[in-house]
Amino acid sequence: MREFRIWIGLGLALIGCQKQEADPTKKVMYEGPMMETTNVLTFVSDSAKLQVKLTAPLQQQFESGDVVYPKSVKLLFYSKNGQTVVNTITGDYGKQEKSKGLYSLRGHVRVKNEPKQQTLQTEELFYDQQRLLIYTKPEMYVHIETPTDTVDGYGLEADQNFTTYKLKKVTGKFSNVTETTTP
Repeated sequence: MREFRIWIGLGLALIGCQKQEADPTKKVMYEGPMMETTNVLTFVSDSAKLQVKLTAPLQQQFESGDVVYPKSVKLLFYSKNGQTVVNTITGDYGKQEKSKGLYSLRGHVRVKNEPKQQTLQTEELFYDQQRLLIYTKPEMYVHIETPTDTVDGYGLEADQNFTTYKLKKVTGKFSNVTETTTP
């Protein structure tokens, strides 16, 4: 009887160790990119005038219409006549949310307004295509340099050409400051 119990125990142990087969009726959903493109060059124009030029070493297109730039992205914004680069934004990683018309850039994000010779450095930045606005989250640190000033702060909001901007919690070295008070 004892031998019989051992054989039953061994048999059950072997059954428990058998490899389980995958259920062939269970569907696996693929969530990766539907298409990948290398050495991307995209132009956005209006009335045959260049507005934005996008370059990236790799672009991944998803079923939702969203696009990811996992190896860096560079956006060049042009003047109204489409001839001159006014502003450049670069980042180590980028994502375009098609349904929102929103780009997000992360990792060593740099913004440079060419005519005003001012630069911005931060770790995350958003570009809203509909509102023509670049901004950060309120808690995001930014560093701005102009030919005369160095400004540090948190929470940036600027026009897409980075000609005017607002910051919260500002510190830095300023040459021309106008103080305003609110009643």
